[in-house]
Amino acid sequence: VIAEAISFPTPVVPITDHIHALELFHGPTEAFKDVGARFMSRCLSRFYSDNEQDVTILVATSGDTGSAVANGFYDVPGVEVKILFPKGKISPYQEYQMTSMDKNIESIEVEGFFDDCQHLVKQAFQDEEINAHLTLSSANSINIARLLPQMLYYFFAYKQLKSKLNGRKLIFSVPSGNLGNITAGLIGQKMGLPIDHFVAAMNANDTFYQYWKTGEYLQKPSVATYSNAMDVGNPSNFERIETLYHYDVDEVRKHISSSSISDEATLAEIDRCYRETAYVLDPHAAVGQLAIQEIMDDNCLGVVLGTASPRKFAKVIQKVLPEFSVGAVDLSGCKKSGIKNSFEEFKKFLLKS
Repeated sequence: VIAEAISFPTPVVPITDHIHALELFHGPTEAFKDVGARFMSRCLSRFYSDNEQDVTILVATSGDTGSAVANGFYDVPGVEVKILFPKGKISPYQEYQMTSMDKNIESIEVEGFFDDCQHLVKQAFQDEEINAHLTLSSANSINIARLLPQMLYYFFAYKQLKSKLNGRKLIFSVPSGNLGNITAGLIGQKMGLPIDHFVAAMNANDTFYQYWKTGEYLQKPSVATYSNAMDVGNPSNFERIETLYHYDVDEVRKHISSSSISDEATLAEIDRCYRETAYVLDPHAAVGQLAIQEIMDDNCLGVVLGTASPRKFAKVIQKVLPEFSVGAVDLSGCKKSGIKNSFEEFKKFLLKS
């Protein structure tokens, strides 16, 4: 399973002497979620191979999860996939990667935000009638099978960097939305991986940052930003982080710093980094790059997670780098269904499909 799932490199690339990028976008859909989605698809195909009934995967996406899941589960026997994404709030390239799939993949456009999509999925898991008719599983990071394989690339990164540390502290800056990616790293640290500190880098959807700053967790509606894969107002994996550190915010602060970065600052960092280093940051890595600089000094070696290929966010990058060019995306032949932000409508959709 692991050999099939992680069949692509995860290189650590220097940006400056003190900061490196862990490039996680060399898989088939050019995003870090290829690791977890491909692992899950192969596990479930084996676990459910003797089932008379197909397993139905429900997944909510703010962008990259959907395309990774669509690719990872495409044409896998015994598995049907339903992907919910917020209408008008993902990039054309992300939408193309999901909606160009057919066979066992179905994309559903929801009139709402990612949090609405995620809430519909969670409601479905709790509905007795749906569960009586369908065998359900999830491909979001609420499923621990997403996080376990994602630990591996933190180990891969340490292996590539350990000879360069020379006594410096190793810090990982993780662009964070649903908090699954950073939770995977924290679990790896608990297992003994010598990472000194993490940064939960957030955009305007900064629920965790506010908790980190005040000690109080208050979920809030998500807002659309240039780093759309992080547009999550009520991150599911917050509960896992709380549990790891025994519901003690001071313990959380010992292991994690946090920061909230605006769209304007994100664009400025993409521009600055390219002009000074010739390295192109995607909008999520730009958030991570700014956040890590707040705690870096000469005694640190920083790693920013490059969670997705810059070309997936060409329209954003072109706001400051007009010379950044990728091919046009043609959505004319793609297939998707549409529903309102209504659980009753989503339930009818599932039971008739």
